[in-house]
Amino acid sequence: MTDASSNSDATSPATDLPGWTHVYSGKVRDLYRPEPAAGARADRMLVVASDRVSAFDHVLSPGIPGKGELLTTLSLWWFDQLAGADGGRRIPNHLAATHALAPASDDAVDLVPAAVAGRAMVVRSLDMLPIECVVRGYLTGSGWKEYVAEGTVCGIPLPAGLQDGDRLPEPLFTPAYKAPMGEHDENISFARTEELVGAERAAQLRDLSLEIYRRAAATAEAKGLILADTKFEFGVDADGVLTLADEVLTSDSSRYWDAAAWAAGSTPAERMASFDKQIVRDWLAAAWDGQGTPPELPAEIVDRTADKYRELLEKLTG
Repeated sequence: MTDASSNSDATSPATDLPGWTHVYSGKVRDLYRPEPAAGARADRMLVVASDRVSAFDHVLSPGIPGKGELLTTLSLWWFDQLAGADGGRRIPNHLAATHALAPASDDAVDLVPAAVAGRAMVVRSLDMLPIECVVRGYLTGSGWKEYVAEGTVCGIPLPAGLQDGDRLPEPLFTPAYKAPMGEHDENISFARTEELVGAERAAQLRDLSLEIYRRAAATAEAKGLILADTKFEFGVDADGVLTLADEVLTSDSSRYWDAAAWAAGSTPAERMASFDKQIVRDWLAAAWDGQGTPPELPAEIVDRTADKYRELLEKLTG
């Protein structure tokens, strides 16, 4: 089977990996469990980032060449920062102690297989929570649309007079219920989050999400970037510890803006010069009415998006 890292077709199937069984594909990532006979620990999983790109809950075609490796590299960098490299307390994450970007040998079953080296992570199996933990530090996107109509973001009242792209008085935790692939995630209230996972766990999700956002925003600011918003996913490990999982603070899960452009800009487009997939969102919103199958992405949009993903990685990691 063709290695998905060399195939930007968004519909390409998951890669066939010796020693691992494919169990699930999301919009971007493919998930594998170790085969019993292969000798890997049963509590390990393999998360592989493809080149697929999604917008408005649809997987688009073609994908973004090299995207899977860029997302994985940035996630690993952020996991390292949040493990204490930024001077803050360690945030537990799902990476296995045996994780490596590339295999040490052809039969290293508990390491990333060569076919997906650079774009995969060996992780601990978690009991994943059905909450997408969104944190918004700036007013934009669907939040801006709701604010214009209701004066709120996800039901949270905001001061009058804010403009598209404005910094919010305080970062907002605006959770969503994670929908199955092909369906829309549902914005939910904090009270509904408590119903789904319990009051204590809901408070942990909120507090940890806001802590991570504030730390990441400070790191981004030092690099000349604004972290406008982001989303996290968490699971619970065998000891009951809330654990950061999946991707973290990538160009797919976050909005990053150029800080100098934001400060000098007089229009939303000038202020929100982005280093993420906003290019894809903007093009699709203008080219498609939301009915039927989304159109194919033009080569120019694919190339510009890939360039922005690379530029963000360079700005953050040096």
